[in-house]
Formats: sequence, structure tokens, C-alpha cells
Amino acid sequence: MLPSQSRLPWLAPGAPFPEPEQAWGASDPAPGLLAGGGALDVESLVRAYSQGIFPWFSDDQPILWWSPDPRMVLRVNDFKLHRSLRKALDRFQRDARCEIRIDSAFAQVIRACSASARTGQSGTWIVPDMVLAYEALHGAGLAHSVETWVDGQLMGGLYCVALGKALFGESMFTRVPDASKIALAALVCFCRHNGIDLIDCQQNTGHLASLGAREISRASFVNQVAHNSVLPAPRWQFEHVYWHKLLPAKTVPT
Repeated sequence: MLPSQSRLPWLAPGAPFPEPEQAWGASDPAPGLLAGGGALDVESLVRAYSQGIFPWFSDDQPILWWSPDPRMVLRVNDFKLHRSLRKALDRFQRDARCEIRIDSAFAQVIRACSASARTGQSGTWIVPDMVLAYEALHGAGLAHSVETWVDGQLMGGLYCVALGKALFGESMFTRVPDASKIALAALVCFCRHNGIDLIDCQQNTGHLASLGAREISRASFVNQVAHNSVLPAPRWQFEHVYWHKLLPAKTVPT
């Protein structure tokens, strides 16, 4: 249902966002909805993410901006490496045909995420305007893809937004079992190596919770974003040795 503009702040392109605490609450039709309108240019996206705000809307809707409370996050030290995934990672990092790449195929990754079927959803929120917006953000060095490759073929991955050491997970896709989870595990290793302690997951799902994500208050999340976003950004490259952050060192070839 399209929210009524009479009840929702409507933004002109470039206008400042309302404070996150002004988002609709639990008794409103769309809890976490903050504003509509505005633009999806790089400057607007950077201002939004730096305040704990993100865009999310369907093809038949205007731009909608959200800041839910509570916020689902994954603290990288809480990542749950289940036995089946541990076995998959062990096989993956031992196989010379398999590799993790960062930012080698961002356009392919976001388009694959857009095309992926989602349980309980008939469409996608990664509409064409969003694809173009995040490709521009990638071009500005602020959006990244973590990719699972096997035999020179892209088999799964994810993309995220990064401001300094504030990291915002966006979407994942997989073409073979565990490929997206392997990409997430690689991102966790990358974060642990580079002193990034938190990955934003936006909203609560059972899948995320099973991997160790949990809810925190919006106020706490916004404060952490403000702190982490001004820290020096890491070098976005994955090294094989980073697997040490999840797997015993003896299983990682030197």
C-alpha cells in the first residue's frame, strides 16, 4: 500500500532527511518508514546511510526511506559458523578452482540479486533505478561486491555499502548451494581483519538470526554509524590468509 503523502514527510531532491527517530512507529501502517521522495544520487545516499537511513521501495512506488527500530545487525565476532558451512568453507578454500573476489563484477552481482526469487515476495525492491544508483555508488568507491567464483564462473555473492568502517549489507544471491554464505563468511573474515565490528542487516529475518545477527536499538545503531563512518576505510581486497579469522590456521594453505 502506498503511504499517504499527507502523513509522510515528502522530500525535494537534495533536501535534508528528517531525524531517524521521526520514523513511523509500531502502531503506524509501515513501522520504520521515515520519508518519501528525494533522489537516489550518490550525495543523497551517502547522507542517508550516514544517518542510519536506507531506501527501499517497489517498482510501483516512489522512493521511500526507512530507519527501523530495532535494527538487525551482525557483530562479526558473533557470526555462527555452523558445521555444514565450516565443511563447505574448508573444501572451498582448499580447492584451487575456487576463489573470493571483491569488486570484480559488481554489476553482475547486483543484477543477480535483483533477479533472485525471495521467499514470500512476488517482486524485488532492487528495481532498475536502484541498480543504477548503487552502480554509481560503486563507481564512487562506496559500494562493494564480495563474490564467490568457481572455475572462473560467478556462483554467488553479495553487495554492501561502506562509509569508512560503517558497513551496510544489502542483498545476496546464489547459483549453487552455500555460495552466498561463503561470500558472507569471507566478508566476516575481511571485517575481522580490518577492525570492522558490525554489519548492518536492516531488518530481522530467521536466516540472519541463524547466522548470529540480532536486534539493537535504532539509537545505538545510529551512534555506532556516526562513530564508524569517520574511521579510515580499509583496502577492499580479499587475501586468502583472511580465512584464518574463521578456520584453523592449519587448514589454510600458505
